[in-house]
Amino acid sequence: MRINLTANLCIRLCLCLVLGISFFSCKETTAQQNEQQTTAQPQQEMPLNPQAFKSNITGKKTALYWIKNDNIEVAFTNYGGRIIGLWVPDKDGNMTDVVVGMGSVQEFADATEPYFGATIGRVGNRIANGKFRLDGKEYQVPINNGDNALHGGDQGFQYKVWDAHQPDAHTLMLTYHSPDMEMGFPGNVAVKVTYSVTTDRELKMEYEATTDQKTLVNLTNHAFFNLNGEGNGSILNHKLVIYANQYTPVDAGLIPSGKLDSVAGTPFDFTSPHTIGERIETPNEQLTFGKGYDHNYVLNQSDSGQLHKAAVITGDKSRITMEVLTEEPGLQFYSGNFMQGQNTFKSGAKDEFRTAFALETQHFPDAPNQPDFPSIVLEPTEKYKTTSIYKFVVEK
Repeated sequence: MRINLTANLCIRLCLCLVLGISFFSCKETTAQQNEQQTTAQPQQEMPLNPQAFKSNITGKKTALYWIKNDNIEVAFTNYGGRIIGLWVPDKDGNMTDVVVGMGSVQEFADATEPYFGATIGRVGNRIANGKFRLDGKEYQVPINNGDNALHGGDQGFQYKVWDAHQPDAHTLMLTYHSPDMEMGFPGNVAVKVTYSVTTDRELKMEYEATTDQKTLVNLTNHAFFNLNGEGNGSILNHKLVIYANQYTPVDAGLIPSGKLDSVAGTPFDFTSPHTIGERIETPNEQLTFGKGYDHNYVLNQSDSGQLHKAAVITGDKSRITMEVLTEEPGLQFYSGNFMQGQNTFKSGAKDEFRTAFALETQHFPDAPNQPDFPSIVLEPTEKYKTTSIYKFVVEK
């Protein structure tokens, strides 16, 4: 009897030992599998390094900022109020960066092209000889583009460090105080630009300004786009529509003559879809002056000051379509004619000839010297306020 009890006890002990070994063996195997699974899953890499945008310029700190929702992401730096990159889904659902830009603040500061993604002011586009008159007094803006002033002079808003505030994940507010006579413009001007993204894949740009003296204001953003993605070659096969029956012809210095010419029968007619490159080499004095397209279009609009569609453009490879809506009367179409491969984008690609385009909403170039153009004069009793939108969809 004692022998049977002892045998049963031994059997039970052996069984427990076997079960215990199996349990711990399974537990260890599961842990190893979990560890292997964790290791095998690559962590999502940030496309930009926040440290590369931390600097101190003229005593003010710069940084990297993001606004995003489920289907659009936009990166900014407050140096120049710049859009660094903009990601939207392409035809295959892949997030594609459609705005070219640099990978650090220093690269923006050193770039031979100063306007990549920048918020432009006080006055976007050109002023003939940098001169204008207000109430009989002549003012001089520094010459920085041939014989003319471009985008607010050689130290325009693209070189300023803006104050940044993010009320939520979808919105970035940038403010800047432009002191009296900065770049030759009279008056202390308070500027605010609110960039926000919507659930409709829109980047909304709301510009505001006030002044304590009569002055000039014409704000815009100078994002350079390639809808096939940064570094994905020429933009000449992008298909473009511009809702404008007229444009403002220019002289060799790209200063408007003051006339409004019809686009009909010319390479400037984008009232129906054409690729950018389809007629860009056509013998035409205006294309020679701009080395391609670098012209202001007079937008068709039924009611000034209301949002209206200005342009639609589609990337030939990505099928990403961008719609431009604005309250502005003009749109500057620039086909990247002065890009020379001297700067390196965040993707590692160079800014080669015509690998990006710009569609800048605006009042017309040289407006203060052209009495028949819409005025850009801002009075102390007024508030400058205008909205433009870039909206992205995928062409089916």
